[in-house]
Amino acid sequence: MRTLVLNAGYEPLAVITFRRALLLVLTGKASVLAEDESDPVVGPHSVLSRPTVILLHRYIRLPYRDSAQVSRRGVLRRDGNRCGYCGHAATTVDHITPRSRGGADSWENLVACCQSCNSRKADKTLRQLGWKLVTKPVRPRGAKWFITGLERPAADWSPFLEEEAA
Repeated sequence: MRTLVLNAGYEPLAVITFRRALLLVLTGKASVLAEDESDPVVGPHSVLSRPTVILLHRYIRLPYRDSAQVSRRGVLRRDGNRCGYCGHAATTVDHITPRSRGGADSWENLVACCQSCNSRKADKTLRQLGWKLVTKPVRPRGAKWFITGLERPAADWSPFLEEEAA
C-alpha cells in the first residue's frame, strides 16, 4: 500500500509506504487527507484507517530542477506506454532522427514505440517512410516528473495530481 505525500503547499512531494505515513501522522508531522477504510491497521489499543494521501504541516523546500533526465522509463511514462507511430502498446523507445544520422538522446527526439514499428523504421527517417507522429514529443514539466512511484497512481490521488498536470 502506497501513500502520496503532499507538501504544505499541496504539491506532490513523494510516494511512501503506509507505515511511514502512519508514523508521520501519529507524530503530528502530517494530517490525513484521504484514507482507505477497507483494510484498517489494527493495533493493541486502536484501529486506524490506512492513509492514501497525507499533507505535511511544514513546507519542505526542494532544490530547483529544470527538467527530468531522459530515460527509457520516463519516455514510456510521458507517452502513456503508447506507440508514437501507430498508437498501439509500446514496449521500447525509438529515436525519431536515428542516432546514426546525428539524432540526440533528448526528450524531443525520443518516442515510445511498439516492437513492429521499431523494426520497420530501423535507421530510416520519418520522411523516408512517409510516417507521421501521433503526438509531438515534448520535454515533461512539473514536480511530478521527479517523483518515483507515480507511474501507477491510485484512484484517491487524482484530485491532488490534476492541478499539477495543467
